[in-house]
Amino acid sequence: MTNDRLRAVFEGLGLEDVASVLSSGNIVFRSSATDADVLEHRIEEALALELGLSSRALLRTQSELRALVDSDPFPGLTHAPETYLTATFVKHPDPAGLVPGLLDPGTRVVRYDAAARAVLAITDNTEPSRARGFMAWLEKSYGNDITTRSWLTVQRLVRTLESGPG
Repeated sequence: MTNDRLRAVFEGLGLEDVASVLSSGNIVFRSSATDADVLEHRIEEALALELGLSSRALLRTQSELRALVDSDPFPGLTHAPETYLTATFVKHPDPAGLVPGLLDPGTRVVRYDAAARAVLAITDNTEPSRARGFMAWLEKSYGNDITTRSWLTVQRLVRTLESGPG
């Protein structure tokens, strides 16, 4: 699937200033819609109907992402294989309130950001099995309605949203 086809689905829904960020399904857009749940459902239906994808849409506003980036959850750290900085966005809020700490020998959960509905973690990615263990834990804890992005991607999404169309 090309980014052009993916953008066309969003444009077909009447969303404005649609742009793809990277090639991993990150789409930014503007909308006057105020009910995120309804818009997520519309997007999911359109992706299934037009592209045959059974993907979940997890929407975050520009202000939610900006606040997350501004909170500086990884102070002094640089995204690298041994400090792989991630934000896992979950569809539904975490009612239990995630307890930060060492999840396994390779992953440390920094915190759960309630406003952005995101689990922030640092994974030592020098051993792939460590990342797989963390991903399995996320799916067990939050189900399949999640998406994990590197911290660099989250920062790029914010920059793209703030730079406007084109």
